[in-house]
Amino acid sequence: MLKRLIIFTTLVVALCSNSGGVFAQSRTAFVHLFEWSWNDIALECEQHLGPKGFAAVQVSPPQKSITRSEWWSRYQPLSYEITGRSGNRNQFKNMIDRCKAVGVDIYVDAVINHMAALDRNYPEVPYGANDFNGCARDISNYNDRWEVQNCDLVGLNDLKTSSDYVRQRIADYMNDLIGLGVAGFRIDASKHMPSGDIAAIKARLNGNPYIFQEVIGAPGEPIQPSEYTSVGDVTEFNFERTMGFYFKGRGPLKDLRGLRNFDGWLASQDAVIFVSNHDDQRQNTNNTLTYKDSNAVYELGEIFALAYPYGYPKVMSSYKFNDHDQGPPANGVHSGDACGANWVCEHRFRGVANMVGFRNATQTEFTLTNWWDNGNSQIAFGRGGLGFVAINRENGRLTRTLQTGMPAGQYCDIVNGNFNSDAGSCSGPTITVNGDGTAQFDVKQIGASAIHVGTKMGDGNPGGAVWDNAYFRGTPNSWSTTAMTFSDGLWRTTQTFAANNPRFKIARFQNWNEAYPNQDFVITEGAGTYDITFNDSSKQLTATKTSGTGGGAVDIQFECDNGTTVMGQSVYAVGNLAVLGDWNPANALILNPTNYPTWSATIEVPQGENVQWKCLKRNENNPNQGVVWESGSNTSFPANQNKTTTGSF
Repeated sequence: MLKRLIIFTTLVVALCSNSGGVFAQSRTAFVHLFEWSWNDIALECEQHLGPKGFAAVQVSPPQKSITRSEWWSRYQPLSYEITGRSGNRNQFKNMIDRCKAVGVDIYVDAVINHMAALDRNYPEVPYGANDFNGCARDISNYNDRWEVQNCDLVGLNDLKTSSDYVRQRIADYMNDLIGLGVAGFRIDASKHMPSGDIAAIKARLNGNPYIFQEVIGAPGEPIQPSEYTSVGDVTEFNFERTMGFYFKGRGPLKDLRGLRNFDGWLASQDAVIFVSNHDDQRQNTNNTLTYKDSNAVYELGEIFALAYPYGYPKVMSSYKFNDHDQGPPANGVHSGDACGANWVCEHRFRGVANMVGFRNATQTEFTLTNWWDNGNSQIAFGRGGLGFVAINRENGRLTRTLQTGMPAGQYCDIVNGNFNSDAGSCSGPTITVNGDGTAQFDVKQIGASAIHVGTKMGDGNPGGAVWDNAYFRGTPNSWSTTAMTFSDGLWRTTQTFAANNPRFKIARFQNWNEAYPNQDFVITEGAGTYDITFNDSSKQLTATKTSGTGGGAVDIQFECDNGTTVMGQSVYAVGNLAVLGDWNPANALILNPTNYPTWSATIEVPQGENVQWKCLKRNENNPNQGVVWESGSNTSFPANQNKTTTGSF
């Protein structure tokens, strides 16, 4: 499952071609560009989202829907054809390709629980009366599990997702999108489908797309978000409502210190968090923080969400509206209108956009350190010496010396200015960290300040480098330290990799205190000599092959038979490759119950690798619980062609 392999080790690595090499950047937050056109999203990726370090864009439902002006018409599908007011299929594909070229993935809002509120006849799919649940009336009792998952949601015809035919039609639609390059899906109205139905659909999908599910939990109701974590990530609405309560001024911010451990909340690795979403902006406005609360207050909530070590953050990007049903502006941001006019574009607020970089820069320290508060609504905290933020929700200034835990130096305050990594300069105020880690903060009322290691000002390091030194550590030097040289704004080294599991990291010191990326960077183009470059500000990394033969990758399907499990337990493939966890159960490759109790998953393996692996069972949330290893010797083979390899308990 993608979230276990990438996101909730707090690292998202986006790979794409870049001048003949391989580009890697830590990306740990995404944005919902609500009702944007495909052409406008492509431009936004190139001009803003890629440079600011966003991981992905959640786009509005792309399938054919009823033709009305209201925003909710997009959630009334007529078929699975890629067409609608955001654009056509060719424009959709163009958007995906252009966004991927700058390291930004596309997540589709997938409406698969229902079809439009019509007559249960959709010939373009085709669906007929037998493809819908027989309740055929609106849900009236949310304390009745059967009714919630079998009756119609506000008149929308409820699909029979228990049917193999319906599951296959949905999977065909999602696989079509995957084939176009879509990297993930938000499953709309997941609460209205049994988690087993969603799991069965997911098992039919190609590759390993990222999945997160919309499940609104309510106390006492029989259906809870925790039921869905075995399938994928889940929306944590408690976070949204808590942000609304505190940042609207109904409680002191000091209470947020232990938020990640609040009772009844999803575990961090399972949670997609947000300050607001498109539904609650309109129908739960009193309890949801939105742009209508004032830009300053809304921005504080987003700054907290992006700084605090909990969940996978989604930033809402809205348009202005005066009533619940109002559809998007007639013209797009890049096609006749503008951010700040009819489009709000919260993701471009400086404190929001630059805090995405903060979260990326602090992802290796997913901890809360050096917390301070004044007993009310002035708070500050760090992220293990990689970043520090101070937030003031009060009407007086926050002026205080605080312990940041960060290295000494002068840093750009990214909430109140933009950092220019090329020049090592800041357009706004700077904050100086002393040798003992303390710094003086002066934060305006309803304001914030934030610094991180990627925004350290030029301090005499070579050529304006942020780091004093950089070291290559990997398989070519048996994970010792090889000093890199600095030129033209980049740290550089040339290394020769053998075919056996080639991988590496870039370290700041001659130890593991700070190294990038979080998971080893794996060479996938085969044995040979590579020029390695590293940007110590953005943490962008390239590996460009200059000589050597081989390369390419093969598709290997890992299959485990007789994988009977208990609730909360899954089956994994663990082995001698980084993608198989390097024999560490916590990082093993999770398999899908494609034909329970048979589990499988297909991944790309560098051609020529000598693979050794075994089947493994473990608890999904605690890798040390419920561990069962496949007995006998390891399964071994050379990855010289596409194949299926099978183990058994």
